[in-house]
Amino acid sequence: LTSSIVFATPHSGRNYSQDFVDRIILDAHAIRASEDAFVDQLFLPVTALGAPLLAALVPRAFVDLNRSCEELDPALIEDMRSTESSARVTSGLGVVPRVVAAGRPIYHGKISMVEAQARLQDVWHPYHQRLQALLDATRTKFGHVVLIDCHSMPHEAANPGLRSKTSPEIVVVDRFGAAADLKVTDCVQAAFTDAGFRVSRNMPFAGAYISQHYGKPKRGQHVIQIEIDRSLYLDEASIKPLASFVDFQTRLRTVIEKVAAVELGKDQIAAE
Repeated sequence: LTSSIVFATPHSGRNYSQDFVDRIILDAHAIRASEDAFVDQLFLPVTALGAPLLAALVPRAFVDLNRSCEELDPALIEDMRSTESSARVTSGLGVVPRVVAAGRPIYHGKISMVEAQARLQDVWHPYHQRLQALLDATRTKFGHVVLIDCHSMPHEAANPGLRSKTSPEIVVVDRFGAAADLKVTDCVQAAFTDAGFRVSRNMPFAGAYISQHYGKPKRGQHVIQIEIDRSLYLDEASIKPLASFVDFQTRLRTVIEKVAAVELGKDQIAAE
């Protein structure tokens, strides 16, 4: 490790197993609606800067790594008692999703609790164990760690009430200061702004499980979630990279380099 920054892409997985594909009612294209397509490739250059990149392989439609393992959906899982649940679970977007984007159902009926628990055991827990190990090792070496949790958002989700020329291209999320020190958030936001992006903070996204669980700024563990407008690099209809993908990746790398150059390992964000 030569950087105090860890990058992760929990929703970039696109390995759809044949067993999963055979049992769902969506076709191979529609099932990808919730995927942060190619975000792992966008951020691949960080590895040349000495920062680790933890990229999910299994798709979000199978297991959502940005949910608590307790966010199970009784409307999807057999023999599960209805309990007080989050708005995400109620809408079908629990840790084992019932729907993809736009509320389209994934299955004909329910799945068993055994199957749901197997997904957590095989995918969810290993990912989070690896993520925690990376954060612990980095914080031990540098005295603090900054997790950049990388996501993408549909163009219309950025702010449907605004014209495209005024809606944010990048959303920088720190759970309104609960997940990261203000200096860290300011640094990341300034790097995107200086690169010419339209940037908003915590709107329309304010973070989910990863930001909430791992963001512990008083312990020197900071989490910044980044949402990128997919239309900047992706043909959203075909889910294929634009011809300008590499140019956008290069532009993104300049932002990453600027954040890294600030040397976030200074005393102002070390553990109190």
